[in-house]
Amino acid sequence: MEKALTEQQQRLIRFYHSHPFIRCMNFEVLPQEDGTVRFALPIDEMHTNLYGIAHGGVLMAMADTVMGAACLELNKKVVTMNLSMDFMHAVPMTQRIVATAQVLHDGRHTMTCECEILSEEGKLFAKAHAMFYVLGKFIEDDTE
Repeated sequence: MEKALTEQQQRLIRFYHSHPFIRCMNFEVLPQEDGTVRFALPIDEMHTNLYGIAHGGVLMAMADTVMGAACLELNKKVVTMNLSMDFMHAVPMTQRIVATAQVLHDGRHTMTCECEILSEEGKLFAKAHAMFYVLGKFIEDDTE
């Protein structure tokens, strides 16, 4: 039996699936039992560079988006201040990749996150690190 989604997970799914960029990129929001989300993406031709492998910009956009989702899970709307990525392996077309994010610093004005992009089998393709500026609460009526 599948565990029911939390209200926060449902909000995140609606938020991301209603956004044109997310739909254009074909990112899939995957709620996790621990209350977090991951993003998945099957690499197809629209995601590749001239060499037929995943374009680095696609991987950076995916990392940025999943790290932003990790901040939203903590009820914080953020914008990216800095983002860097290390690419370990090329991602071939048809490969399904999964991005996970972790918040390293949850400050009042800034947040720091890291992201891993892996195959479903666990092969590490890329790792990102980013700093975000906190704009405010994701849900204003939250009574924290």
